[in-house]
Amino acid sequence: YFCVDEKHVLKLDDAISFEEAASFPLVFLTAWQMLVTKAKLKKGETVLIMGASSGVGSAAIQISKLQGAHVIATAGSAEKLSFAKDLGADEVIHHYDESISGQVKKFTDKKGVDVIFEHVGAKVWDECLRSLAWGGRLVTCGATSGPKISMDLRHLFIKQQQILGSTMGNKDDLIHVHEAMTQKKLRAVIAKSFHFTEVMEAHQYLESSQNLGKVVLNWA
Repeated sequence: YFCVDEKHVLKLDDAISFEEAASFPLVFLTAWQMLVTKAKLKKGETVLIMGASSGVGSAAIQISKLQGAHVIATAGSAEKLSFAKDLGADEVIHHYDESISGQVKKFTDKKGVDVIFEHVGAKVWDECLRSLAWGGRLVTCGATSGPKISMDLRHLFIKQQQILGSTMGNKDDLIHVHEAMTQKKLRAVIAKSFHFTEVMEAHQYLESSQNLGKVVLNWA
């Protein structure tokens, strides 16, 4: 047990299970702040979501569609691309077999995307910048493939682009997400639930990159 100030607590709605409540706050709060609060994604804009089958990626697809955006999502297998489509992605890119920037230019008539949702880091950084439109915004919250990147600053200022950093969010963002969850406008995506005694198996499952959505540990 631990104590938390009541101002930091939201009451669990009957429409949300304990497993859903455990799985949605981190990823949906992160994605909401990135897309809505920081990038200010607007209706009719096009967003590129990297790593769509992850917890934060699956949240980003749903939030982008809720905002009325056109969604292009990347993933690394046919199953994960299908998963992204089921969540609402309009176009998908196999990031191992296809050129991300090449496909983005194809889907956007060479314009590029207005917003990029990025949490991978060094491995995709150059392709992200090549995919960003004039005046576009790239927002990042992670560096799973490495934190060290290089870039030509001339492209950034000539094209009047923005790079935004983001981590988690505030309670107002969480309230918006919680309301959307209770109204079924957003849904928690749980790949698999493990008992706490199976924590090693849960880590192995995550490391195998099989998961489509969040992995939950429970004590039930």
